[in-house]
Amino acid sequence: MSTIRYVHESTISVAPAFGELEQHRAELISYCYRMLGSPFDAEDAVQDTFVRAWRSRDRFEGRSAMRSWLYRIATNVCLDLLKSRQRRVRPMDLGPASEPLESNLNVRSSIEWIEPLPEQLIAPDGDPADKAVERESIRLAFVAALQHLPPRQRAVLVLREVLRWEASEVAELLETTVAAVNSSLQRARATLSQSNISTSDPLPRLNDADRALLERYVAAFERYDITALTSLIREDASQSMPPYDMWLSGRDNVFAWWFGPGIGCRGSRVIPAISANGMPTYGQYKPSPQGGFEPWALQVLELSGGRIADFTFFLDTAKLFPLFGLPPRLDS
Repeated sequence: MSTIRYVHESTISVAPAFGELEQHRAELISYCYRMLGSPFDAEDAVQDTFVRAWRSRDRFEGRSAMRSWLYRIATNVCLDLLKSRQRRVRPMDLGPASEPLESNLNVRSSIEWIEPLPEQLIAPDGDPADKAVERESIRLAFVAALQHLPPRQRAVLVLREVLRWEASEVAELLETTVAAVNSSLQRARATLSQSNISTSDPLPRLNDADRALLERYVAAFERYDITALTSLIREDASQSMPPYDMWLSGRDNVFAWWFGPGIGCRGSRVIPAISANGMPTYGQYKPSPQGGFEPWALQVLELSGGRIADFTFFLDTAKLFPLFGLPPRLDS
């Protein structure tokens, strides 16, 4: 039996109010993901939150809402975790773009990478305007930018600007003053502004033209048709492939990789997956010498100006494909 299910079922018989725990699970995972940069770490943090809630149930006096109390515990769990680890990053956080050469393909074993979050784990309920902010603040680039903030500033920014908590509520949660919360928020905004990223950056919903573009991209990628791909990808497009630290800038460099060291991707199958971070997402399978197709990458795309602006190829398929509902291999 899972920890969460155990806590949930046990608390119902002892304190009826604790039957409310499970309904907060999705939004807590979404919150912890912004703090930690990994859906797996976020899941662990929420499990720990529920266990701590169960163990301290006798101290819950009911004066504050269950939701606020759980956020307090979840924040403390995340802050504890962040004391003992380095921040998660994307390859572009480590330095300038590389030349598209196989010799630049390095794995840094000491690096922890930002990992994608399936869209169904983004808290789904609430006002449409709040849901729009939820989607914008879950983008890979925004989550990566959050990791540059000290942990308490990170919590303040997410609680104030994403979840729309009042400064007084955040001060109570963090056991500090309103003035300190406002100061932390100001410093966090200043740091984010250096990355030209904010919670107001739009993540447009896909329209019919975007969906048609993506269909053409899948067909062109499977054909490895450079002419068709050229018309679909921005000239200033970028590409990264965690866990490799190499990233590429510019369509010409992306193609130099695809048709050079990455030529093994020719003949791949590409199938739709659950959206990662509110972005178009696909499972890529490379041809296998034994027949069929083996998993190669979770492709997460970003669109801009009617073309593809960024490719993130997450290569840890053993870990990510089950999370995104993708089969372990394709027979044909």
